Amino acid sequence: MRFFLIPVLFLLIQCQSQPYKFNEDNSSEILRTLSSDDMRGRQAFTPDIDKAADYISDKFNQMDLDILDSESDYLQNFEVLSIKIKSADIEVGGTQVSPNDFFILGDTSTIEWAETNQIEAIQIAKGENFQQRFNEIRENTAEAFVYVDESHEAIFRRYQPFFSRASRTFPDDQSPNKIFVLSSKPSETAFNAYITKETERLELANVVGKIEGNRKDEYVVFSAHYDHIGVRQPNAANADSIANGANDNASGTTAVIELAKYFKSKGTPERTLLFVAFTAEESGGYGSQYFSKQLEPEQIMAMFNIEMIGKPAVEGPNTAWITGFEKSSFGELLQKSAEGTIYEFYPDPYPNQNLFYRSDNATLARLGVPAHTISTTPIDVDPDYHQVSDEFETIDIAHLTNTIRAISQAAVGIVSGQDTPTRVDASQLN
Repeated sequence: MRFFLIPVLFLLIQCQSQPYKFNEDNSSEILRTLSSDDMRGRQAFTPDIDKAADYISDKFNQMDLDILDSESDYLQNFEVLSIKIKSADIEVGGTQVSPNDFFILGDTSTIEWAETNQIEAIQIAKGENFQQRFNEIRENTAEAFVYVDESHEAIFRRYQPFFSRASRTFPDDQSPNKIFVLSSKPSETAFNAYITKETERLELANVVGKIEGNRKDEYVVFSAHYDHIGVRQPNAANADSIANGANDNASGTTAVIELAKYFKSKGTPERTLLFVAFTAEESGGYGSQYFSKQLEPEQIMAMFNIEMIGKPAVEGPNTAWITGFEKSSFGELLQKSAEGTIYEFYPDPYPNQNLFYRSDNATLARLGVPAHTISTTPIDVDPDYHQVSDEFETIDIAHLTNTIRAISQAAVGIVSGQDTPTRVDASQLN
């Protein structure tokens, strides 16, 4: 009996030490679930996204990932404030300002600005660059009443509807009140403004799992956003109304879950690994913004942000492109890791689309982290992007699985501590 147990025990140990093998069935199961009609498009700020969060949490629990020290479970819960104007009474030179001729930026406070208040009045004058002046005023810490010359009416009309909607912000990130008014009158003209606001607290959650490494305070992040755009207005009776988001970004979320399985099967890594499913990427990037405030940026060695890998790139089925390739040595390290394989990593072929700034990597890159997005989708011609047609059936599962496998191998040097990407120069970012 003893002689029988020894080889069986040896086989058990050997099986336990074998790295997880990626396969299409597992990729398919995760992707199909996340992009099902039951998830109703996973829109942030709706109950629908909670189903997806619970599903990802359950996957992390099944593989026994660690929980962040600051959390009680895999859900990284936080709040944002939704602020909308309840009533507004604005006068310039004794004349009432039309609701279509102003918009307001700012915090939750009531505005009571009379002629005697010491509120700065400034102007975006004729001939000035509206966008540049707007950004300068927006970043200024002082409250202001801004006269926008009527020569800027066209661009003002583009800004006004957007900034007249309810605004969202973190409770600790409220900015000073600023009122922008389209007016032909000079900035010396007297004004009055009486504004009341309604505030609602909205709950969101990232899903975060951890594999603690030998270097506890050196992190490598594997991330994807798990939200999408939800239920749309159908174009015709009985038409599809659910934007399932199979490629955007159930495909990236599938990769994060599968990569977590793989690295968990390999035992204790050298660097600590974080597997993050971000919320609200499609609604302002609130998930990555909150996450970035919970860690010291200097401790994050690299971020593999994975976005839309369900369709082959124009360069071929064994290729992936990397946004912001020139901003750190991250891409070069992945290219080096792929040498001698069938896989190739190369710079983002769509620089005019500013994709580096359009996903969750941008938040951490602005803090100096070598944070880049890996994608394969031909975004310039993809007919399903942000459409109800972005469904499971459009995904190339073999390609998806192969790309996840390639990322796992490309990450080995950074995970092991052998490679460390150069930092992003945040001063050079938009």
